[in-house]
Amino acid sequence: MKDKKTPLGGNVSWKETTPGGIIYDAGNATRYKTGEWRSMKPVWNKDKCKQCMLCFPVCPDSSILVEDGKMTGIDYDHCKGCGVCVEACPFNVFDFVKEE
Repeated sequence: MKDKKTPLGGNVSWKETTPGGIIYDAGNATRYKTGEWRSMKPVWNKDKCKQCMLCFPVCPDSSILVEDGKMTGIDYDHCKGCGVCVEACPFNVFDFVKEE
């Protein structure tokens, strides 16, 4: 196999590259409060909720809190306010409001 030109302009063969590696304990998003990024937030209306759980699997931040198979609230420390849960809910139990 011929040497390939690198983005920096030099020629490097595969034999000269460093082996890949795995970084153990690289971190976890749950350690960081990323909810401060949002400009909108879902507000859950418990009385209207039918516990259909359609919001839970679509939340990209795992911010829908569930205990014993039922929604119990929203983890605002990690919710980024994307509104996916609001759109997924067929019962309109969420108000999507401006973050104060």
